[in-house]
Amino acid sequence: MNAYLEILRPGNALLAVVAVVLIAIIGKNYDVPILIGIITVFLATGAGNVINDYFDYKIDAINKPERPIPSGRISLKNARNYSFILFLLAIALGSIISFIINSYWPFIIVVFNSIVMYYYAYSLKSSVLTGNISVAFLTASCFIFGGSIIGLFEISFYLAFFAFFMTLAREIVKDMEDYIGDKQEGAKTLPIKYGMKISSILAALFILLASCLSPILYLNGIFNLYYLIPLTIALIFFIMSAYKILLNQEVENCKTVSKLLKRGMMIAFIAFAVGSF
Repeated sequence: MNAYLEILRPGNALLAVVAVVLIAIIGKNYDVPILIGIITVFLATGAGNVINDYFDYKIDAINKPERPIPSGRISLKNARNYSFILFLLAIALGSIISFIINSYWPFIIVVFNSIVMYYYAYSLKSSVLTGNISVAFLTASCFIFGGSIIGLFEISFYLAFFAFFMTLAREIVKDMEDYIGDKQEGAKTLPIKYGMKISSILAALFILLASCLSPILYLNGIFNLYYLIPLTIALIFFIMSAYKILLNQEVENCKTVSKLLKRGMMIAFIAFAVGSF
């Protein structure tokens, strides 16, 4: 894969895009503004991933040396400039959306999230829980961004709530996964500050909280009965993840749990789409 595409982490960027696509499906709105919104989220998320790799190159040299910067395929200067260009493109597209729909909210969300992504990479990531909460907020706000474009604020906030807590759990697990490199670099993440066991308990609690509340989207009439079918599969992934992280906090197991959570979230997103038909 081309290094400049790889550093965007297109898989993660597309996961953020899914939130806007789901809002479009739920609202049955596929007009130009929402299509521009999809591109905007991809570019902004990609920019956030690039600037994150820029600031984390020393940690990645230990934990993930195959990434574009530590492997030498992209220089630090080029990575920084690349991220700034992507942020500016996303902000420009956000302003176009706001102009088309005559609402300032999409532009404000893109600008605010771009600032949060930069400061997350610069300093927030190494703070206890603050970095985790920032990423969870950014993921959840993708739903709100989509809702602001087509006027589905209420529904988007319900979905954002679910995404926030599930992402928060996964971010804690990812910190557990990066424990060795983070500790060597002096980062103050939750696992380093309070230990792997307490981190696993918090992650499991957030997983179970989001899982227990997810049926509310059906009970409140937001989604139809078909929502519950794929949701059940997603819940199996979530409960399995909570059980595994409580049972074993070894780095390799944390990697497995992180993947399980990601797959479960994708299935839950499919449930959102199916439930809106």
